[in-house]
Amino acid sequence: MTDDRKIEGAEDLISNLPDVILQHILCFVPTTKVAIRTSLLSRRWRHVWCEVPSLPLDVGTLTTAASVNEALTRYTAPKTKSFHLTIKYVMKNIPYMDTWIKFAMSHSVENLSLDFLHHYYRYKLPDFLYNSSSVKQLNINRNQTIVPQCTVSWTSLHKLSLKFCRLSDESMAKILSGCPVLEYLKLYHCGELNVLDLSQSPRLRTLEVIRNMTTVRGPRQIVAPHIHCLRLYDPQLSCSLVDVASLTEARLEISCVSLNSDFNANFLQVVVLKMLENLKNAEKVKLGRNFIQILSLAEIRGVPFPVLKVKALTLDTKISHYVIPGIERLLQNSPDLEKLTVGGRAPFRMPVVFLDKYLKLQGFNVNKCWRSKDGGASWNEEHCVDAKLEHVASLVELLLINCTEKLYKIVLLLDERYLKFKTEDLTATLSHNNNVTIVLISL
Repeated sequence: MTDDRKIEGAEDLISNLPDVILQHILCFVPTTKVAIRTSLLSRRWRHVWCEVPSLPLDVGTLTTAASVNEALTRYTAPKTKSFHLTIKYVMKNIPYMDTWIKFAMSHSVENLSLDFLHHYYRYKLPDFLYNSSSVKQLNINRNQTIVPQCTVSWTSLHKLSLKFCRLSDESMAKILSGCPVLEYLKLYHCGELNVLDLSQSPRLRTLEVIRNMTTVRGPRQIVAPHIHCLRLYDPQLSCSLVDVASLTEARLEISCVSLNSDFNANFLQVVVLKMLENLKNAEKVKLGRNFIQILSLAEIRGVPFPVLKVKALTLDTKISHYVIPGIERLLQNSPDLEKLTVGGRAPFRMPVVFLDKYLKLQGFNVNKCWRSKDGGASWNEEHCVDAKLEHVASLVELLLINCTEKLYKIVLLLDERYLKFKTEDLTATLSHNNNVTIVLISL
C-alpha cells in the first residue's frame, strides 16, 4: 500500500507541473504519435501535447494520412518551433504532403525538416515553401530535384542542409540570392551542381561538402571567399578550391582512391598539394589518413610543400609507416604549431599495395623510403597488434623532433590496448627535455 501511494504521489507531482514544462518534456519524444499517447496517463495530460512547439511526424505504413490529418486538426499551438516530416513507402501520401508542409508554414515554423525516401523523387516541392520569413533552419533529405520556379525568399534562414538532392547551378544561385543571412550550408551528395559560387553570400561562414563516392557528383569548383570553416570530403579529388581566402578552419579527406597508374598518382599529389596551399592561412586544420598518405608520396619524391600558419593540427589517421613522411613534412612546414592531435579510426582506407607498387615503379626502395628522415621511427602495421611502450615513445620522439618550440601540447588518440601505458611512463622514456604536455586518450 505504501509503495502504491508513493507511485500515485509521484504521478500527481509530475501532472501538477506547469504546462510549459510538460510541453518541454514532450519535445523530447521521438514522434507526435508517442506524445499523443501521453493523454492516456490522466485528464491533466489530455490536451498538453496540442501545445507542444515541436512536431515530429513519421508517416509510414503504420501511420496513415488520416491519423496525421486528425492530429493536426487538434493541434492548437499558435507557433511551431520545429516541424520534422518523415515520409516512408506509401505513395498515396503524396496528395497530402503539400497540405502538411503548408500547415508548418502557417504556424511560423523556425526549424523545418523534410525527409523523403527515394520513392518520392517525383514529388515537386511546392512554390510556397520558397517564401518564408520564419524558417531559420531547413533540412531537405532524399532525392528531391530542387528547381524553384518562383523567387526564393528565406529572409531568416541561417542554416541550410541539402542531402541527396539534385540542383543545378542556376537553382543554387537562386536559393543563395534569397538567403541574405545564411551562415551555414551543407551539401551532402548533391548532384548536377558544377560551380558553387558563394561570393555573394558575405555572412556565410561554414561550408560542408560531402561528395558521392561512386560517381562524380557535387560541385567541381568552390568559390567561397567569405567562409571561415570548410569541411570537404572529396572521393575523387575532382573539386577545386578557387577562392577560400578567409579560411581559418578546414577538414579534408579523400576516399579509397586507386593508384593504378603513374598518371593517376601524380595527379593526386598535385591536387592534394594545391589544396594544402589553399589552407596555408588556416589556423585549425584536420587531415584524414588517405590525404596524408598522398602527401607522403609527394614528400618521398621531393615535391615541395607550402608553409602553413596552422596553430592546431589534427591528423585523423591510424599510425603506420605509410603516413610518417607526410607527417614529418607537415610538422616541419608548420612553424606556428601549438597543439597537435594524432590518431583516429580512419574508416576510409586506401589499399596500401598501390602505394608500394607506385614507388617501386618510380625506382624507390620501399623498405627504406617509408622510414623517418632521422632513421628512427618506422612504425609498421604490426605494431598495432603488439603495442609496446617503445613504439609509442618512438612516435612521440618523431613528433617532438619535427615540431617547433611553440608546441605546448600533443594529444594521442590511441587504441584501447595502448592505455596500459601511463603518460608518466611514456614521458620518462623520452630523451627530449621539453615543456610539451602529452595526453593519451582512448578511441
